[in-house]
Order: sequence, then structure tokens, then C-alpha cells
Amino acid sequence: MMSISDPSIYLLILLGGAFLGAFVQGATGFGSGLIINAFWLHIMEPAYAIPLNVVTSLFISGIPIYKLRKKLDFSKLKQFAIFGIIGIPIGMFFLVISDPSKLKFSIGILLVVYALIMLKINTFSIKVNNNSINNLVGFISGIIGGLTALLGIIPVAWFSIQRLPKNTKRGTYEPFIFITSVVAILSFTFAGLFKIEMFFDLLKTIPAVVVGSWLGINIYNQINEDLFRKTVLALILISGLFLII
Repeated sequence: MMSISDPSIYLLILLGGAFLGAFVQGATGFGSGLIINAFWLHIMEPAYAIPLNVVTSLFISGIPIYKLRKKLDFSKLKQFAIFGIIGIPIGMFFLVISDPSKLKFSIGILLVVYALIMLKINTFSIKVNNNSINNLVGFISGIIGGLTALLGIIPVAWFSIQRLPKNTKRGTYEPFIFITSVVAILSFTFAGLFKIEMFFDLLKTIPAVVVGSWLGINIYNQINEDLFRKTVLALILISGLFLII
């Protein structure tokens, strides 16, 4: 559903969000949902943008997982994903009953708060090996994912403050995004939120997703992680502010 009148601008923002989301995801293992929301919520209503975002994020996260499968550590994934799956239908329910303008504003606030917290996390760390806390984090992640398509926002923050090895963090939150995206798609389908227009928009994004993922994956082992991280967070912060104002 277009909320702007110029199809060329719509297409530019659609493809730009898909490309940058795929590039960031390929390079860091997270961020596709954040980047896509930051772009697409300016041209689509949440009930259209969020299901489309989830489907796109499924492809975006799947490509790097396959390419990097021999490097990643999946040991912490199972239990975290189970509780995330439980939370998704709850988040989807809130999406259905939410007011679109208030939801856009709320997502903008969430993006801004997330970016500011993550910028501070670089100087803060904590070691937690409590299953109950991890289960709760997974559950909350599922709720937020079903409501906003930001399936990785809580896992990335949670594992970042624990200072786990890069391949362990990525081997947990990126497959988590993939698995919960599948469940979210099934939930959205059951709720009748998918529209035929989404299929055509998805087809348009495929070249941008493939190229963005390829570029991101190829710089995964070469990037200055801290500089890239701060650049992405700055982009998320600015985009969130635009959604608020």
C-alpha cells in the first residue's frame, strides 16, 4: 500500500531499504529489519510494511547463514529460539489492533532508544548464564518481532553486552531472526495480513537483496567492526528521529 503518490520515489525507497538492509545484515549478522523499517515506514502503513519486512528479512538472513555456516557457533540458539517463537503471535495480535500512526511513532522511539543504548553498550558488559533470563529475552524478542518485524533488536543488544565471541553472537541471533521470521510469516498468513501487492514488491527487491548480501558477506572478515557498527547505529538513530517527527 503506497502512502506516497510518486511511484518512482516509492520504488527508490523500496529498493534502497532492501539493499542497505541486506548489506548491513551480510556484514554484521543483524540490522535488516531495523534498516528496512527505517526506510519503508515512510512509504507504507505498518500493517503492510511489517509483514513484507519479515518476508524480506527471511531471505536476507538466510543467505549469510548458508554462506557462513561453517564459521558460526550455534550452541546457544535452541532454547532462545523456542521462547521467541512463543512470543510472535502475541506481537502479531498487537500489530492488528494498533493504530498505524501511533505504531510508526512507537517504532521511531524504539529505533532511537535502541541506537542510543547500543552506542553506550560498547563501554558496558555483563556475564549472564541464567536460563530463565535468556528465555525471557527470547520471549520478549518474539513479541517485538511480531509487532514491529525487529526480530533481532533485543538479541543483538543482549548478546553484545555479554561480550561473546563474534561467531557465537552471530550464530545465535542471525539464525534466531531466520527461524522466527518463518514463524512470523505463518502467523501473518493465518491472520490474513499478506496482500498480493506484497508479492510484487518482494520480487522487485530480490536483485537489491542479492547484491547487498553478497557485498556485505564479502566484507564480514575485513571491516573495522566498531566504525561500521557506529555508522549503522547513527543511520538507525536518524531514521528513527524522522519517524518521530
